Amino acid sequence: MKQTLFRQREARAPLIAFLSAIVGAMSLGSNTKAADFSGNAALTTDYVWRGSTQTQGEPAVQAGFKVAGKSGLYASVWSSNVKFAAETRANAELDFTVGWGKALNDDWAVDVNVLRYQYPATALDLNWIEFNGTLTYKDHYWAAVGHSNEALGYDAAGTYVQAGAKFPINDAFRIEVSVAHYFLSDEVVARSGYSHAQFSGVWAFKDPFELRVTAHATDSDAKAIFGDAYAGSRIEAALQASF
Repeated sequence: MKQTLFRQREARAPLIAFLSAIVGAMSLGSNTKAADFSGNAALTTDYVWRGSTQTQGEPAVQAGFKVAGKSGLYASVWSSNVKFAAETRANAELDFTVGWGKALNDDWAVDVNVLRYQYPATALDLNWIEFNGTLTYKDHYWAAVGHSNEALGYDAAGTYVQAGAKFPINDAFRIEVSVAHYFLSDEVVARSGYSHAQFSGVWAFKDPFELRVTAHATDSDAKAIFGDAYAGSRIEAALQASF
């Protein structure tokens, strides 16, 4: 659900069908000699997603893995602990992704995917699917869009747009910035959406480890939607590793 709001809704897109697609993509990748397996793990002081905290400001442990074939087809699974409103009983999130990503030439790369947000053992049906696309230029600039007809676990549409850039300082330090707006149907919330921005300093101090410190900020609409305790300004620090 990605937030503290919740509502009972009719279940859609059975998980077994989505998992079958992931298994199929992984099988394709594993049968390809050039298949690439990778993973990541992180310890963070706060799980912040699109400007709002998913753990009520508490720490999170996160991990994921990915398999990608030579064709660009890939599948991944990612997990984190969460803490939504008590009535949801949500304490974990699993993200299942099937997608295709490829360099178009020396400058441009594209990624398109289908992402399912899954919250096991919850009191309500909070699960939902989103379609995403990202265009990257010279590996330093990107524009992304995500759309769902069941945004945030509601039976209503939402479209997320983001633009960002990263600026290397040297081999160890870089800065990343992004701005975004989430367009939400009034069937989801009383506002038409909200904007947020983030600024990160990243220190790659020892391969494969990085230390990331991120300042997040949202507008007043986000506070009206999620509440002051979940939106607004906050700082997040994370120790992460890729392998």
